[in-house]
Amino acid sequence: MTLPASLLATLPGDHYTDPGIFGLEQSRIFESHWIAAARSADLPTPGVFRTVHIGRESILLVRGRDNGLRAFFNVCRHRGAKLCVAEAGEVRRNLQCLYHAWTYGLDGKLVAAPNLTKMPDIDRVEYGLVGVHLREWLGYAWVCLADEPPSFEDTVMGAATTRLGDPELINRWEMDELAVGRRITYDVKANWKLIVENFMECYHCATIHPELTDVLPEFADGYAAQYYVGHGAEFASEVRGFTIDGSEGFAKLAQLTQDQDRRYYAVTVNPQVFINLVPDHVIFHRMYPMAPDRTIVECDWLYSKEVVAAGKDVTHSVELFHRVNEQDFEACERCQPAMSSRVYARGGVLVPTEHHIAAFHEWVTSRIS
Repeated sequence: MTLPASLLATLPGDHYTDPGIFGLEQSRIFESHWIAAARSADLPTPGVFRTVHIGRESILLVRGRDNGLRAFFNVCRHRGAKLCVAEAGEVRRNLQCLYHAWTYGLDGKLVAAPNLTKMPDIDRVEYGLVGVHLREWLGYAWVCLADEPPSFEDTVMGAATTRLGDPELINRWEMDELAVGRRITYDVKANWKLIVENFMECYHCATIHPELTDVLPEFADGYAAQYYVGHGAEFASEVRGFTIDGSEGFAKLAQLTQDQDRRYYAVTVNPQVFINLVPDHVIFHRMYPMAPDRTIVECDWLYSKEVVAAGKDVTHSVELFHRVNEQDFEACERCQPAMSSRVYARGGVLVPTEHHIAAFHEWVTSRIS
């Protein structure tokens, strides 16, 4: 069937349900591209570790004795037991496997094992933990499981530049200097791509986001902030802050200019990060696909350290985007069952305000084809 010029085709329905396609996405996207794995400040001191599920792998992040962050596959080199079974924790000096007590330094080197001294031919570096590429940016540790990772500057930092039109603009929020005021984890019964597509468009905003369109009235027209390079959606004239009731928020972050005041910017970094920028805080989403129809989303609300240290009430600003999240995820969960319908076998359509989503579809299909 030939579509009218106003419409573009979406991905077919099986791209949201098929385990084989999901497996390709895990190996060729999530295990091959840069993934935001943890907030760097969540690992403040040597010995603190976190584990995170990326693609089909468990990845271990740990703060070393030199104060540097490192990432490893969370797999003991002896018989393959999971080294750290907790999601987070702290060790004094070393990481020890609970199965046979193979022990690794915080730098990943094998330092001890039962009868190891009787096996002098074992190279303790060669049989240490297998490392993962790690970069820190915007206050987060980004990891890539590929042997040869793609350019971080092009694929991650470049995504922000493409959206904002200025490579330095995102640095004005000084995200590495902010603190987590609230973190909420959502277990969404929908394919990860439905969530990305939803975040990228605002055709649905007038229908399901009354609180958001009260603050950002231009969103009621159906054009998301991401539709235009460099555009920040302007607050309504009577709105005083990015809050659930439009009440005043906190002081504008120090390095922002009047051009960024009373505006909202949104950035997507493929494949799993959404960044929302407003004058007094940042909302940072990380997605972790667990199954074709299940995605974990971890969302941080970031404020100045002074706001968090003073224990100021962030409820009004958190509630606005928490409600937006719940509305979005409910919509995605309504779509997920229909992805298996014969009616959606060839997919749906994108209207003109959604045409930019086609670039995301092309990005996905080019990597799994």
